[in-house]
Amino acid sequence: MNIVFNFRKRIVKRAVLASLAVALAVTGCSAAGSEPGHVSVVASTSVWADVAEQVAGDLAGSKVSIKAIIDSPTADPHAYEVNPRDELAIKRADVIIENGGGYDDFMGSMRSAAGASGTLLDAVRISGKRPVDGDLNEHVWYDVPTVARVAARIADALAAKDTTDAATFRANARAFTTKLQALQQREVALRARYAGDGVAITEPVPLYLLSACGLVNRTPEAFSSAVEDEQDVAVRVLRQTEQLFGDHAVRLLVYNAQTTGAQTGQVVDAARAAGVPVVPVTETLPAGLDYLGWMTKNLDAVAAALAGGS
Repeated sequence: MNIVFNFRKRIVKRAVLASLAVALAVTGCSAAGSEPGHVSVVASTSVWADVAEQVAGDLAGSKVSIKAIIDSPTADPHAYEVNPRDELAIKRADVIIENGGGYDDFMGSMRSAAGASGTLLDAVRISGKRPVDGDLNEHVWYDVPTVARVAARIADALAAKDTTDAATFRANARAFTTKLQALQQREVALRARYAGDGVAITEPVPLYLLSACGLVNRTPEAFSSAVEDEQDVAVRVLRQTEQLFGDHAVRLLVYNAQTTGAQTGQVVDAARAAGVPVVPVTETLPAGLDYLGWMTKNLDAVAAALAGGS
């Protein structure tokens, strides 16, 4: 059974939920929860799975198993195929980490179909972010303070499931938060130098990071909204976006390398032709990097682009 969920779709049909329930029944799933002394964590993406690994520390693998549903660094994160193995993992999970905000609605569908009872952590809810002008930027893993809050909540959830190692989980979360502060210090340093400078994006994926660096998004909203919703960009809006580079109204272009298309490529080409630095970002962890290494690399790339455009 293969059922495709799009991260951007908000409607899940009853037939999909019914088919998930049938698949779970066929697999003969046992009751939720892992064996005594072992905690099972399931996260929607490799990003939140890595944060959980930072909190579990040396206990990851031995006493805490951690699974990411979306774990390929090359996969398009806006589509997901349900399979019985993932459904069973959701059913048995002691802790379930979702991004929330409509980003990974497939998790809620699987939880409902599986009758999952694990502790649920919703990163967007934990972040406290609210819609701005009716729109919520759900890409909260690019917001370092949010990641620190989620790490603390993961530590609490693991401690509740494994009281023997509670102090270890919380100490690991504090150590991770200390390392996150180094990222924030980098953002503060960039903001001191480049606050108010313009930047263009293809999608709002990196906006929390860019805003923390003091950069101002100059992209026409109609462009990034159309790209994010997988709609065609109006010719007029496309020309307005390209003009940003010709006029050197922005210092750099940051684009989502995992969801490229013809019009995104056209904008990337326009930026390069105008000599505007181009920085790729992703929605899931690149191969060989943990969260800290990934965000450090992103900040390095933004800093280099800004310095090169000075």
